[in-house]
Amino acid sequence: MGVKSRENWTRYTAIGFALSLQLFSLESVNAQQALSYTDAQADAGAQDYASQCAACHGANLQGIGVVPSVAGQGFLSKWSGAEAAELYDQLSRMPPQNPGGLSETSYTNILAFILQSNAIASEATPLPSGRNGLANLLLPDQSEDPFGNVLTELERTGSSQLLDNLRPVTNDMLNSPPAGDWISWHYSHDSHGFSPLDQVDRNSVSRLGEVWRLSLPAGNNNPTPLIHDGVMFFYTFPDTVMAIDAGSGTVLWRYSHDSSIPSTRKMGIALHENKVIVPTSDMRMLALNAQTGGLIWNKSIDTQLEVVRDVAAYDLRAAPLIAGDKIIQGVTGSMVSTGAFIVALHAETGEEAWRFYTLARPGEPGGDTWNDLPLEERRGGSVWIHGSYDPELNLAYFGIAPTYHTQSLTYSVNIDGVSNDALYTNATVALNADTGELAWHYQHMPNDQWDLDWVFERLLVNLDIDGEPRRAVMNVGKSAILEANDAATGEYLFSVDMGLQNIITAIDPVTGEKTINPDTFPRREGAYNICPNAVGARSWPPSGYNPQSKRLYVPLVEGCFKAGSEGNELLLTGIPVQLQAHPASDDGNMGRLQVIDLESRQLAWRHRQQTPIISSVLATAGGLVFTGDLDPSLKAFDEATGDILWQSPLSDAPSAGIVTFAVEGRQYIAVVVGQSNNHVRDWSGMSQAYAAIEGWDVETPPPGQGAAIVVFALRAL
Repeated sequence: MGVKSRENWTRYTAIGFALSLQLFSLESVNAQQALSYTDAQADAGAQDYASQCAACHGANLQGIGVVPSVAGQGFLSKWSGAEAAELYDQLSRMPPQNPGGLSETSYTNILAFILQSNAIASEATPLPSGRNGLANLLLPDQSEDPFGNVLTELERTGSSQLLDNLRPVTNDMLNSPPAGDWISWHYSHDSHGFSPLDQVDRNSVSRLGEVWRLSLPAGNNNPTPLIHDGVMFFYTFPDTVMAIDAGSGTVLWRYSHDSSIPSTRKMGIALHENKVIVPTSDMRMLALNAQTGGLIWNKSIDTQLEVVRDVAAYDLRAAPLIAGDKIIQGVTGSMVSTGAFIVALHAETGEEAWRFYTLARPGEPGGDTWNDLPLEERRGGSVWIHGSYDPELNLAYFGIAPTYHTQSLTYSVNIDGVSNDALYTNATVALNADTGELAWHYQHMPNDQWDLDWVFERLLVNLDIDGEPRRAVMNVGKSAILEANDAATGEYLFSVDMGLQNIITAIDPVTGEKTINPDTFPRREGAYNICPNAVGARSWPPSGYNPQSKRLYVPLVEGCFKAGSEGNELLLTGIPVQLQAHPASDDGNMGRLQVIDLESRQLAWRHRQQTPIISSVLATAGGLVFTGDLDPSLKAFDEATGDILWQSPLSDAPSAGIVTFAVEGRQYIAVVVGQSNNHVRDWSGMSQAYAAIEGWDVETPPPGQGAAIVVFALRAL
């Protein structure tokens, strides 16, 4: 079984944006005493929490943005059995605007309130005040088998015909997936999120109903299931892979990696030949036997950096990309000196083949774009979304995130030949899959000061552009601007602005160069709007593309900052920001599904709703588009008109990709709910905050009923 997750705490400011990282350890200790607290301490702590903590961690302790929850199963899994003094240490580093500024009594009372909120009973003996008094006290051990000691089919019977019949996943399959499978993170190497299945269509979708569900452990996660030959492969919290009968929900086998550090958020796994490829929390890559769950190989990805206070400096968040005989993995390293990288492993052995550093090095191409900063002062360039792959060009495409260390890049140093563009942040990079050599790059937004990533999925699309057939690679950044480049050369082709940003005033139709609105340049004077906010008009949930209609379906959220002299500092810009409603949201609607006709390059229909869309978009040959939102609900739209043809309430917030597959001729739709992640927490908290600021009448979503895979299919007539 994997270890309990006590992963790094990160925090936004009181409104969920000002990001800084606090890395900490929860080392095993030998404590002899159980702790206790009184109701009076908890009551006093509730008042202190409301005034000092609720703005970041939520009124109900649920967490906002990347700020973790301090109640519920996620919190308990991190802190069960831990030393009370360690938790006190974390509390005493708060609030962010005044670390350590409260009295020992206040911090102790807040700790008592947190214990009470996690159903830990009070007693007559008070909780000792201050860290020294808490030494040798342990929080109650509420750990349990996250899978309820339920045996898998292989454990019960020793065999499974479904697994015995499982075919190897070949490169041909990955390049052209079988219609009933979902064998890559967003269906195919093209990242379309489109399935050719059409049993569930405009006429039959009204008969969709739940057919099975499988409960999951609570935890910070947003994985997308993969399905091949009727077997679902799923990566759940904590660091656990399951093979599941996709028609019934029966667990066939389970493999839990015993991570050396707390479990971190994952977006998925990969399939190749007879292997399940698994990135782990402690920077390892595993290959499991797809039929048995047995370990084939286990390789460490060398970072040449020590673990910092029990938290890895790097993180393997994205699902791996299979490109020929290589496993290509993006690496997250937002705050790491020298930045992040992309690494390729040999699929057969797991040995490293090559790596590409996402921050240009001094003395190398692009190295003079960092304001003459030495390498150790360059940070960022994370890769936290699955790449795309063109087998004919043998190019792998990735988006690179910005840097959070923006202050030293704000103004040019005025040295000849030196700029502050900060390559390869906010760029598309095309890498030779065999060698890692950079074939081309295109930077969509140089010197990003507002954390508006262009890091998301890269769609590979065939289009006629100006009468010429082109293979294009496209992406939509946080600013809700679609950009297209030639897949072979990187030549700029076109942009489509969806109208939710105010930072870019013009885009050169030949080069794609942006003209920046001077009123949005970072400054501490006055008050000015920045749209969108740093969470973005769009974020990790991938779009869906229907190659039959050539329409792209983009999940968006409307929201802005008010920046200037008041608020809480954003990232490392030092600029105070506050929440500000988007002008388009004056009717109280923040969620949007925006459609782009890629043939005409024009906006088509859009659907607006009160709550944000927080899942991927699934498009199908049945003329449908599926989304999941914070209601929480699952909706099916007519892809041509935007009419809602079907919707179903969900038992918890959808927190990962929506997929479809077929088993024995029956089409299924699957969605994962209840495993929280940054995006879910961001908009759960901010939608309520925007509503409170603007006076909108917004319903609070009902309490979630727990994490699960929920699967739908057509009911009989």
